[in-house]
Amino acid sequence: MAWNPQGGGQGPWGGGGGGQQPPDIEEMLRRGQDSFKRMMPGGMGTSRGIILAVVVVLAIWLASGFYRVQPEEQGVELIFGKWVSTTGSGLNYNLPAPVGEVFTPKVTRVNGTQVGFRSGIDRQRGNVTSAVPQESLMLTGDENIIDIRFVTFWVIKDAGKYLFNIRNPETTVKDASEAAMREIIGKTGFEYARTQGRVNVEQEAEKLIQVILDDYGSGIEITDVQLQKIDPPGNVLDSFRDVQAARADKERAINESNAYRFEVVQRAEGEAAKITNEAEGYKQQKIAVATGEAQRFLSVFTEYKQNKNVTTRRIYLETMKEVMSGMDKVLIDNTMGGGGVVPYINLQELQKGTGEGAKK
Repeated sequence: MAWNPQGGGQGPWGGGGGGQQPPDIEEMLRRGQDSFKRMMPGGMGTSRGIILAVVVVLAIWLASGFYRVQPEEQGVELIFGKWVSTTGSGLNYNLPAPVGEVFTPKVTRVNGTQVGFRSGIDRQRGNVTSAVPQESLMLTGDENIIDIRFVTFWVIKDAGKYLFNIRNPETTVKDASEAAMREIIGKTGFEYARTQGRVNVEQEAEKLIQVILDDYGSGIEITDVQLQKIDPPGNVLDSFRDVQAARADKERAINESNAYRFEVVQRAEGEAAKITNEAEGYKQQKIAVATGEAQRFLSVFTEYKQNKNVTTRRIYLETMKEVMSGMDKVLIDNTMGGGGVVPYINLQELQKGTGEGAKK
């Protein structure tokens, strides 16, 4: 809207009517300088004082660029918003704001990212854990569904990459952990993952999560993966427990039958070994006896060849001794004037017969 002169033709700059007059810039600067000089003490208002003041202010500003990085931190230096370097613990320097800026995140603190569940503290109930089924339910290699809840522990390895290569570190770690675990479980059997394969699943997950985060250039190092729960889904848990109980009964019956079989087999093997040993002993005995008899016969035969009469006589006597040693004998000497054998009555036999008849 055009300005309309009023009040005797006075313009907005105090001039007379006849058109608008622009302000005198030089005059305004001069007046401002005079006012600044009146406010400055002594000779500070001069050009030399102004330069000195500017130098002092500049020195104070530059000195404010010193900063200290604690042992558990890393320093990330920015110049005009651009990341230029990462510094370690100790005293360091960077241009102060607004030109430079420094971030010092803690790199030794261990962070935990929960996957499949969320835990918190309730004032009334204390520690509360809530399930997140969309994260925890996974498909196994044998086409079963398993409920897995685990925690990924991590630290900051490179603060610069951590701050500027990823937007949301917590979400990135959670997504990488879930993706890695789904890939591992998708190649693992249900029962193996639940039992003897737990440690193997944790180790493989830790390695795979680290590979994913390194591909992102996240500056994060995975320190551990811990499985909190690995079970069937809740709505089939009772049925699964029944199946497990049946399997346990089956295994128990198999173990008992195997124990009985081993007992019977061991007993039979013991009996067989006993019979075998007895037969071996009998065989060795017979061999030894036969060998002894043969040696005895050979020794007698050798003596017989050397002296036939003596040997024959000795054999005869030994034989008669062996035959008659268990018999009752009566010797009658016919050299005492007898004419031969006298009728002989065996009184001992008669007494023995009489005793037996009395008993009857």
